[in-house]
Amino acid sequence: MKEIICSSPFFGITVSIAAYSIGVMVNRKTRLALFNPLLVSYLIIIPLLLLFDIPLEWYDRGGDIINMFLSPATAVLAITIYRQRFLIKEHLAAVIAGTAAGSICSILLVLFLCRLFALPGTVTASLIPKSITTPLAIAVCDSLGGIQALTVLAVIVTGITGSIIAPPLIKLFRIRSEIAQGLAIGAASHAVGTSKAVEMGDVQGALSSVSLVMSGVITVLISIIFFS
Repeated sequence: MKEIICSSPFFGITVSIAAYSIGVMVNRKTRLALFNPLLVSYLIIIPLLLLFDIPLEWYDRGGDIINMFLSPATAVLAITIYRQRFLIKEHLAAVIAGTAAGSICSILLVLFLCRLFALPGTVTASLIPKSITTPLAIAVCDSLGGIQALTVLAVIVTGITGSIIAPPLIKLFRIRSEIAQGLAIGAASHAVGTSKAVEMGDVQGALSSVSLVMSGVITVLISIIFFS
């Protein structure tokens, strides 16, 4: 019976939706950034699979279907960008400089830490695209000879961490510019962070969406020019 139920694509889809819904509910009830819906989902799904000894392949039959919507969901952020197009045009120089600085700093930090801890080249290649959206990160990882699973993990951890610590860091350093807030979140924590930026305001959401896209492009170009 377990094989029949759990090996169906509907199992992975149902569990994913239910876990994320619980995460959203917990986040709204507690109003704590620590209880990010995505993080809560992982804390539900992973123990569930381990407890009932359900192979990951069974869950992935439904999870892969949900992953199909990742790229279209990212593309939907274009709506927010369009609404703030005049503001973006007005501050275009700051947008370009901010996203370029964020991308370069992210890559340099990875290189520095990997060399400091003497990590293998494959690990370095896997971590370089940690701050860009998953589809682009996987493409960069493959081109550099990295490990896809490690890249995906790094992207997830980076996104969740960014969405959790961005609001308190903004308050701590008294960053009042909505433009600066959006650019920083998008450059540092891609789509997951952008979802938090959208909650903070339309300007933050739009600039974070732009930063997300431009950071991805810049990271791809840097990887091709300097690491291929």
